[in-house]
Amino acid sequence: MSYPNQNPYGPPPGQQPGYGYPQQPAQPSPYGPYPGVGMPGAPMPNGMPGAPIQNGMPGGVKAARVMLFVLAGLNLIGLIFAVWGLGAVSKASKQATYATDDDLAAFNVGKGLLIALIVLIVIFTVVAITCAAQFGKGGNGVRVTSIIFGALTTMASFAVFPFGLVHTALGIMIIVFVSKDDGSAWFNRPRY
Repeated sequence: MSYPNQNPYGPPPGQQPGYGYPQQPAQPSPYGPYPGVGMPGAPMPNGMPGAPIQNGMPGGVKAARVMLFVLAGLNLIGLIFAVWGLGAVSKASKQATYATDDDLAAFNVGKGLLIALIVLIVIFTVVAITCAAQFGKGGNGVRVTSIIFGALTTMASFAVFPFGLVHTALGIMIIVFVSKDDGSAWFNRPRY
């Protein structure tokens, strides 16, 4: 009894063609055509195989995008509290009838810190919304900006640690999801 041909390069000399493993029909590619080259996997002009095109945003990148929008929403809630606190400090400083110069200086320092916090919250909110909005069409710059934003959010959340725990977790997860290989491939993909 003879076994099928184990040679992957074809039948040995002197053997009838078609003997051995049957040939499989060509499988259709799940990827769309590669611009200017043909189908992915087809040889490029330099003889190297073509790169496959991703059909959609990877799950980790989608999750990072959602986390950026969530952080922007949490920042808006924090902005409301900061503006409310600024109003309360301003009202208290105006109602202080027997305040000394040291008390008025403390009120002014408190107002200045709250104004600086409001400006910082607005900047973080605008950057989060801008990065998240650019995930669909942005390049590697959006990826790098998102990683830097995640790092800055994580560091800033340590200043208000018990309240900033959600910001800490979301900032770290944004860094991880955008830094993964599928995130890098998404932001470095060819655009047409």
